[in-house]
Amino acid sequence: MTQIHPPLRFIGYARVSTEAQDLAYQIDRLTKAGCTEIFHEKRSGKNRDNRPELARLLASLQPGDVMLATATDRVARDPLDLVTILKTVKDAGAGLRLLDEPFIDTTSEMADLIAFLVGWAARWQRRRILENTTQGREAARQRGVKFGRPCKLGPLERKIIAERRANGETFGRIARAFGVSESTIHRAV
Repeated sequence: MTQIHPPLRFIGYARVSTEAQDLAYQIDRLTKAGCTEIFHEKRSGKNRDNRPELARLLASLQPGDVMLATATDRVARDPLDLVTILKTVKDAGAGLRLLDEPFIDTTSEMADLIAFLVGWAARWQRRRILENTTQGREAARQRGVKFGRPCKLGPLERKIIAERRANGETFGRIARAFGVSESTIHRAV
């Protein structure tokens, strides 16, 4: 007697780290690969706890499904996180394929090792990015670059505000005169 298997579903996962980045390339690739449903989000890949769409995808997996993503770093940046995600996929009876990394095959025992190593490389890359950003920020600070929003009120305006307050003028009236909030005036005094 032959077993009837459930239909195979290709479910995509696309992720970028910031709102400014575009998901179109990943979604296009996943659609062309045959995904019938694509979960996508604009969130950091640092850990899986902060990614509700990934959680929804993993919860929806059924035996025979295949989760597709473009690359390891879209799924996880931490090797332990990646192994946990792979375990969740396998426990659901599903598989994981990465379009740009076809050597990750969740049907073999070597897949866990390969996925761990690729995940480790993604984590290392993320650390390097953070280190480079920190070094660049420090170099800019040493060159005198100021970070954060510029002050709304300069020294002359602060002096005028102090004089007006000393003459009994209300915070609200001074704030309206300078076009700022009352809390800005409180901080200036």
